[in-house]
Amino acid sequence: MALITVTFLGPAASFSHQAAVESFGTSVELLARPSFPDAFASVQHQEVDYAIVPFENSSNGSVVQTLDLLADPAGSYPDVRVCGEHYLSVHHCLLARHGQHDLNSINKLYTHPQAWGQCERFLSEHFKGVERQDVSSTSKAAEIVANETAERSAAIASRFAAEHHGLDIIEENIEDKDNNTTRFLVLRNQNSERTTRLPFEKVKVPPTPSPTARKTLISFTVHQNAPGALADALLIFKNHGMNLTSINSRPSQRTPWQYVFLVECQMAPAYDGKEAVAEILAGLKDATENSRHLGTWNSMGSSGAQ
Repeated sequence: MALITVTFLGPAASFSHQAAVESFGTSVELLARPSFPDAFASVQHQEVDYAIVPFENSSNGSVVQTLDLLADPAGSYPDVRVCGEHYLSVHHCLLARHGQHDLNSINKLYTHPQAWGQCERFLSEHFKGVERQDVSSTSKAAEIVANETAERSAAIASRFAAEHHGLDIIEENIEDKDNNTTRFLVLRNQNSERTTRLPFEKVKVPPTPSPTARKTLISFTVHQNAPGALADALLIFKNHGMNLTSINSRPSQRTPWQYVFLVECQMAPAYDGKEAVAEILAGLKDATENSRHLGTWNSMGSSGAQ
């Protein structure tokens, strides 16, 4: 049987790459994709078995690129479903080329925009007034610094990226909060025979034991001019034993000031999961303009224990 294929948000040595290795191990084929839409499209067109994408960070909140693609106002990814999650402890390091260890000599910093906010205390103390350059990922920042010869630059990225690009770690664990964690979602195509036969729970490292809880993600759009429409929709979740764990909204791209709501919920142990989801969707059909089930999966818990 061909290897399981997993795509992650690249380039190589990104936090997404690290999350993919931690989730699936090294016995799968890992494929980098340059953008969030590319990762989603790979799953939609069954070019890969799974994708792993960042969903939220404990310090910086939700990843809007993932939310927009899950909301999918254009209907580009109708078959993409969430089938799992992974919690990655995010530790940022200051990386530079060999011999470039003097903090005072660094005149330019590279990293992903989210990393600035996660390391603000360290940056304010050591790099006030130093130029900051946004790049597409922390691993791209490490790659740029590794390939530069004239600049006195440094990157904020992971130890994983330092090892991959041959950079020195000047300072480690520079993030503001030592419990900085990113939650990733694992995606599959609901029509894929391979991932039906080889579900994430069986191919992940290690395989999932009996789950203590299940999560579900549902999107919907409410009638704009109906008073209490959102409250009525959310009440349906409560009435079916669902604890709401997150609520996000994104522009519908159809009508100004209309939003797609993405509700993640965790079902109480006393309720049957499949039956509860079906009943919630039936209730939302009457209370909303449209709704969509985006997946149900085993909760891994905020500790990230695997």
